Amino acid sequence: MKKETMVCTDFWSDSEGVMMTPQDKYFYLYLLSNSRTNHIGVYKITKKQMAFDLGYTIETVHLLMERFIQHHNLIRYNLESRVIGIKNWGKHNPYDNFKHVLDCMYSELKNVCDTSLISYVSQSIQGQEIRSLYESFCNN
Repeated sequence: MKKETMVCTDFWSDSEGVMMTPQDKYFYLYLLSNSRTNHIGVYKITKKQMAFDLGYTIETVHLLMERFIQHHNLIRYNLESRVIGIKNWGKHNPYDNFKHVLDCMYSELKNVCDTSLISYVSQSIQGQEIRSLYESFCNN
């Protein structure tokens, strides 16, 4: 089934993006919009799949991930479950509080095994209703 995500156009002029190399921007845009993304910014993906999709070696993906974890502080990755959390997901993927979107988010949040990633992503959520939904899973 086709999924759609919306990435704000200010992605290109955002302060975090100004400090990125073109390769970093490409990788970050991929993380925000690849076929495994969902409505919550916490999803399962392997380094091997990233390498295949991007046309990079696994070593290059590993280096990019380390840079995004250590230098940019924009992602966290659970090596055991292979689940990624994108810190500014809510900033780059704004959602209205439509019931069908909230229902979808609830369904995806309840399937996340590492709640620390939910907490990490929730820090950038602007809308109170959506942020409260994330936080309800952090307290469980």
